[in-house]
Amino acid sequence: MEKKPIAKKEEKKPVDLLDVLLDQENRDPIVLQDENGRQLTFEQVAVIPYDLDEKTRKLYVVLKPVDKIDGIADDEAVVFVCDQDKAGNTVLKVEENEELAISVFDKYYDLLEEASAKAKKEKKAATAKKTEKAPAKTATKTATKTAGKTAGKKTTK
Repeated sequence: MEKKPIAKKEEKKPVDLLDVLLDQENRDPIVLQDENGRQLTFEQVAVIPYDLDEKTRKLYVVLKPVDKIDGIADDEAVVFVCDQDKAGNTVLKVEENEELAISVFDKYYDLLEEASAKAKKEKKAATAKKTEKAPAKTATKTATKTAGKTAGKKTTK
């Protein structure tokens, strides 16, 4: 009888929530548990560092519910603050200060506008470079065609 090696169960390493949130390649939904133990699925919208004052900066996360949640419309998102539990693990807590949550949303919208303006500026610059190069190519082609026609003509006396 042949002995086969026994496959060891792969131990799942605990995933740090902060690593998941900051991973720009991650498109997986974020699954959180509410106080009743119910799992809620969210789509990550943004991670926003926010200065509360000159010395205090906190990290906020804007998440859009995938599942229907009472009191939250389909087109709304929720602002969470990153915190740590007693064991030092990253946890998300709903930001309960409405003024602060609105300020975080405002910063998110500002960042969107900045990114949009930057993208438009880069697109204009790229278009301008193409436009600058285009006449040179046309002039070169015209000169080559003209030279070819002149060189190819036969003259008779």
